[in-house]
Amino acid sequence: MKVTGYAYPWDVLESGFVSRVQNLGVDEVAVALSYHSARAATPWSPSRTAVVARHAAFYRPVPESWGGLQPSTPDWVSSGDSGGDAVRLLNEAGVPAAGWIVLTHNSQLGYAHPDVVVRNCFGEAYPWALCPSQPAVREYAAKVTAEAVAGLELATVILEACGPLGAVHQHQHEKTDGVWAPAVARLLSICCCDACASSWDVDADTVRAQLVEEVRRLIATGDLGVSGDRLPPELTQLLLRVRQQATDELRAAVLATLPAGIRIVLHGALDPWVTGALPGLTPSAPDDVDAVVVFGWAPATGAEAVAAAREALPERVAIASYITAVAVAPVPDIAAYVGELAKAGAAELHLYHLGLAGPGRWGDLETATAAAHEN
Repeated sequence: MKVTGYAYPWDVLESGFVSRVQNLGVDEVAVALSYHSARAATPWSPSRTAVVARHAAFYRPVPESWGGLQPSTPDWVSSGDSGGDAVRLLNEAGVPAAGWIVLTHNSQLGYAHPDVVVRNCFGEAYPWALCPSQPAVREYAAKVTAEAVAGLELATVILEACGPLGAVHQHQHEKTDGVWAPAVARLLSICCCDACASSWDVDADTVRAQLVEEVRRLIATGDLGVSGDRLPPELTQLLLRVRQQATDELRAAVLATLPAGIRIVLHGALDPWVTGALPGLTPSAPDDVDAVVVFGWAPATGAEAVAAAREALPERVAIASYITAVAVAPVPDIAAYVGELAKAGAAELHLYHLGLAGPGRWGDLETATAAAHEN
């Protein structure tokens, strides 16, 4: 199994990082070049305990001629090109680098431009979620991708949030976890902005009203299980078709900016209704990429997700499992878990996270990497 470890630019530039990953033996380091807001622990740093990335930021230079939706630059790093510096440092050390690019998750742009974000059937805006149906969002994503890889020697480009975000993704001091039943969360994640509604070919107010009525009905039942909604099948199909068309257009705009021959890795999920960092795959997505990364942070379901992806996707598309070594509860036997993933069909292991996993959790990364290379 190929092993890709994820890191932020400040992690890579911290003294000792390169030698640690060389000893670890990962095949590739994915460097965040465009990333959302975060408070990231820095357990290897001798001078601080965390980096507070107050807003989404672009870790490459932002040209003055950018135009349209423009990403912010980070003042919590000293370099104007910390992402490029990190990639070049890895290149000089002989460590292959991947560009890790987050696309539609950007709260700062969402607050500044509420006209381009996802809106639910109640008309509520999700500022953390840029809507792929909006031409300005697709143009932004394409520019971010093009400028992220410009002038860098990259083995791979990894696309996160290359599709819609929804109701239950990250927000400040999130207080929605566990509140909405899965069926409610799915309905609240359907974008009803004007750009999406213009593609419905039916009366938009009627559709919004149907969604509102069904959400209220489901909430009133008090069922927190996986109960389904009662929308007309033809409406469900229409809403999904519009979402997938926008996602395909977003991905096409992004991929058009990349140099020929670069390896494309897409974070995704088999369920077409999934929103977030690993959004639902569209039918044409496998044709465009070399590998798909599926969620594996929950050991109870990770191998099952890999097996399902391996069965559903073409053989030429590699299946990668995304696992974490920084969960509150460590995987009891991470070597065995990696073996299960390999047996289920995973050709790659994506490790989170080379900067967040401090000395106390580094052993899990070592064990996982060794197990992956044995499978």
